[in-house]
Amino acid sequence: MGINNAYTGPADLPDVLPVFPLSGALLLPRSEMPLNIFEPRYLAMVDAALAGNRLIGMVQPLPGTEASNLPPLSRVGCAGRITAFQETGDGRILITLTGISRFDVVSELTEETLYRVCRIDTKPYRADFLPPGNDLGIDRPRLIETLEAFLEANDLDADWDDIDATPSETLVNILSMMSPYGPREKQALLEARDARERSEMLIAITERVLMDDGDGEGLQ
Repeated sequence: MGINNAYTGPADLPDVLPVFPLSGALLLPRSEMPLNIFEPRYLAMVDAALAGNRLIGMVQPLPGTEASNLPPLSRVGCAGRITAFQETGDGRILITLTGISRFDVVSELTEETLYRVCRIDTKPYRADFLPPGNDLGIDRPRLIETLEAFLEANDLDADWDDIDATPSETLVNILSMMSPYGPREKQALLEARDARERSEMLIAITERVLMDDGDGEGLQ
């Protein structure tokens, strides 16, 4: 699902965003994340975003602090635009968030809102606004080999025609977002310098887990 608004650089994003702290959730630029919104504070956040610029920041709580009522936030998150939404009739809203750019959390603001609001800085991530790369540097054969090993270990299948037709950068981001790994691994994948580094990191994490859990039980 594309974005009609053109975001060409950091100046196109505000320096203050509502944030959705969600452990284990990974949003990456030019990728889509479906979300089921049901808590009152996040329903209020989505309503406000839909009435405004449709922008929300996804950021993980620091690992180990999720049980806190106000957990400290990770240093890096990703800004996304609501590109689709649907009211369910039972009080929930289903949205699709399309990633635009990563950001550094500069500070958290004290606002009269149910949800949290942060001052952000996207300038360190100017490359996130560029068109998709030409996949140079991504070891696609090794990525596919690792994916095949993961699927076999977990008795899963995949649509290989779709995978073959997917550009390498897009494939790396989709697999990173769908991966079953923990918050620390997801944060490391988010903070990877580029798609090549993210691919290498995803391969290394998967190979390590497959080695530790040869029967795949630890990945389910």
